[in-house]
Amino acid sequence: MVTSSFPTSVAVFALITLQVGTQDSFIAAVYEHAVILPNKTKTPVSQEDALNLMNKNIDILERAIKQAAEQGARIIVTPEDALYGWEFTRETVFPYLEDIPDPQVNWIPCQDSRRFGHTPVQARLSCLAKNNSIYVLANLGDKKPCNSRHSTCPPNGYFQYNTNVVYNTEGKLVARYHKYHLYSEHQFDVPEKPELVTFNTTFGRFGIFTCFDIFFYDPAVTLVKDFHVDTILFPTAWMNVLPLLTAIEFHSAWAMGMGVNLLAANTHHVSLNMTGSGIYAPNGPKVYHYDMKTELGKILLSEVDSHPLSSLAHPTAVNWSAYATTIKPFPVQKNTFKGFISRDGFNFTELFENAGNLTVCQKELCCHLSYRMLQKEENEVYVLGAFAGLHGRRRREYWQVCTMLKCKTTNLTTCGRPVETASTRFEMFSLSGTFGTKYVFPEVLLTEIHLSPGKFEVLKDGRLVNKNGSSGPILTVSLFGRWYTKDSFYSSSGTSNSAITYLLIFILLMILALQNIVMV
Repeated sequence: MVTSSFPTSVAVFALITLQVGTQDSFIAAVYEHAVILPNKTKTPVSQEDALNLMNKNIDILERAIKQAAEQGARIIVTPEDALYGWEFTRETVFPYLEDIPDPQVNWIPCQDSRRFGHTPVQARLSCLAKNNSIYVLANLGDKKPCNSRHSTCPPNGYFQYNTNVVYNTEGKLVARYHKYHLYSEHQFDVPEKPELVTFNTTFGRFGIFTCFDIFFYDPAVTLVKDFHVDTILFPTAWMNVLPLLTAIEFHSAWAMGMGVNLLAANTHHVSLNMTGSGIYAPNGPKVYHYDMKTELGKILLSEVDSHPLSSLAHPTAVNWSAYATTIKPFPVQKNTFKGFISRDGFNFTELFENAGNLTVCQKELCCHLSYRMLQKEENEVYVLGAFAGLHGRRRREYWQVCTMLKCKTTNLTTCGRPVETASTRFEMFSLSGTFGTKYVFPEVLLTEIHLSPGKFEVLKDGRLVNKNGSSGPILTVSLFGRWYTKDSFYSSSGTSNSAITYLLIFILLMILALQNIVMV
């Protein structure tokens, strides 16, 4: 159900009452799906052809759903765009869409498939959940008719949404979520406001969002902070971007930073760098998958805590700037230089010695590193980097990032470029920063794109440190901060800051013009 109108106190009360008689753990499943894509076309296919393609993909998902259920899974998450892919215009995606009602209508599509028009896809998904006694999340397209004479209604008379649906063990539709933060998805519309969608089970309270949504406060942070969900269901079509944003790297860090389970199901498409799914808990990944060598799908299963926030294993809240703001900064090296990760200009300083203490700063952020290598490889260069500012081409998200990373070559101009292998092991590292945000996500990525379960931890004072001896060869160790209140995309009222700026400029110009008329 959509709970955006519920006050926080109601959500807390519901959380307390629902935990009575619930299970302490459950088996979860995610499926990374190699999507069967449609032929490229500039003209829409028939509804029959669209359904045939979607059924081919559902045939594969059905095998994964049955396998998950047979192995005791209570819920399975399938990827974003898993039924038909992603290369569409508004017109060419339309035959793939169905009208998806609000879950409050109390509907089991498997028993009444025609209640809301032609809904064969929803009926089949509902039956898969019902016949296998498992919760199923799937991603498909929703179409909502509107008055074409209304200014916001698209020319074809329909709003089109990238949509997640969840069916329970009876096949009943229990959740519907329209993706809010679209990423080059011109075939879909943005909902009027972010939806905060949760549903309750005997094995926890669940929230839902999709792919690019994870970078923003609404709905991602609000679901955890105000609606106290235990587990996030996260379908995605994630294109991996080294060194900071591979799927397994960032998604595991987000789960740890937010203190919730994250069930992440990614689309599998090697040529677009799409791979990386996992079941992540606050204390690290339970299971994950990253495969750039084959074109095969993969099912993952793991037992997770139903209520990780109340688990004794969950760490006390971290003060991310406590250590970094109380120590005297280490000497800043004179040879600090500029480099880029994607389009973001970092300040870097090189790790010259086998061991040392370094500080590098940018704007309000200073990053501190203490380290000791087991042996410094002559053909490998590492740097400490700091970035504080609006990120990338879109420049909507304000990042604060401290990172120690391997450069692509010994040429310092390659620092920040993607690199997949390393040989250098660290006996010790401690990374911290003077963060202005409490939303910081700790990342450690090892050679050949592997995570490091159980080999690092975050201390209460905000230091990211290794534990249990030496690490595997390191690609990057990072603290990835998101300072949401400094984003350029939205002001506190939900209005675009850039739009406000343009409006103020327009008003000022009008005033000046009127003054000139009066003077004349």
